[in-house]
Amino acid sequence: MIDLRTLRENPDVARASQIARGADPSVVDVLLSADQARRAAVSAADELRAEQKAFGRSVGQAAKEDRPALLERGKELAAQVRAAEAQANAANDALVAAHKAIPNVIQDGAPAGGEQDYVVLEHVGTPPTLDFTPKDHLEIGERLGAIDMERGAKVSGARFYFLRGVGAQLQWAMLNLAMSKAIANGFVPMIPPVLVKPESMDGTGFLGEHNDEVYRLANDDLYLVGTSEVPLAAYHADEIIDLSAGPARYAGWSSCFRREAGSYGKDTRGILRVHQFEKIEMFSYCKPEDAAAEHQRLLGFEREMLDAVEVPYRIIDVAAGDLGTSAARKFDCEAWVPTQQAYRELTSTSNCTTFQARRLSVRYRDEDGKPQIAATLNGTLATTRWIVAILENHQQADGSVRVPKALQPGLGGLEVLEPVR
Repeated sequence: MIDLRTLRENPDVARASQIARGADPSVVDVLLSADQARRAAVSAADELRAEQKAFGRSVGQAAKEDRPALLERGKELAAQVRAAEAQANAANDALVAAHKAIPNVIQDGAPAGGEQDYVVLEHVGTPPTLDFTPKDHLEIGERLGAIDMERGAKVSGARFYFLRGVGAQLQWAMLNLAMSKAIANGFVPMIPPVLVKPESMDGTGFLGEHNDEVYRLANDDLYLVGTSEVPLAAYHADEIIDLSAGPARYAGWSSCFRREAGSYGKDTRGILRVHQFEKIEMFSYCKPEDAAAEHQRLLGFEREMLDAVEVPYRIIDVAAGDLGTSAARKFDCEAWVPTQQAYRELTSTSNCTTFQARRLSVRYRDEDGKPQIAATLNGTLATTRWIVAILENHQQADGSVRVPKALQPGLGGLEVLEPVR
């Protein structure tokens, strides 16, 4: 949630953020009104409780003959207090709903607009010049005996798959390399639960507008995570953490699940957009004033991994309307996909400022020992989708695939993946 105190002092910042996102700025006024109504309701209830308490003392001091009337008045006051408390509770519920309806305030410098209004910050590497007609990752993967979509669909349905043989090895090599890099850079390795409570999913901002993308187990009231960002964000919920030595960094290795409800007809071929995949996710807690610098560090770690797998990519500054609820700023790294003649997202890193931590009550102590809301950030370090870019960019005319040097140890020293059919 955004900071209510800051909103009261300067609501125009939140309105401008909504406009940049292409969203309704009037929700800011709804929240301000709900805030005012809640404070008035709480004040009224407090005054009545104080009156009731004072009245109770007077009853004990009253003459015997006056007490029946006073007791009757006491019942009236008690009913008024109950009604006022109910009104205060209702006003608080309305405030929470209005508060959660507003996404994070975008960071200065984030481009305004929607999905296509990103700004390209940098190109890294050059798309390969192939003297043959390139095959797409699925055809390559099938010839290598690495990807089996047909049996994935037979077993689980559309957008499911088997990685087999060198396909499974390639994923393990990539994810192990990513985790090793994370550990070397001070991240605590984590294998988190992939089923979480509603308050964990809601606390990270993945319910609401993203609700259709999330798998829910109704009988257990649990959600399957679409990223280990969710359990890692909730890991320190309702805690005061120690940030005196710098950011607390975690790297989560998990299976991820997405319904892809809004992607009907998009990327139906291969493993670019699927329901289940593996991912290494970086997650940082830090002081708010350190968040922008930490964001650049996460982006730097992503660049190191992309350089290691030797694919050409570009870095984009994602536009406000494509940020998602929790993010104030987001950078994507998109790899070149030869058969699509386009760049496609491989990594994303977001600065969520204090938005998630405020929802989850994650705090730290400042230099005076006072609890303050922490900032949270996340970033992808490797995921199954990377196989698309690796296979297509390193393919050779005979159908084989050159293995990037950094991945060769994880493939038993193989330098080339050869077709099996």
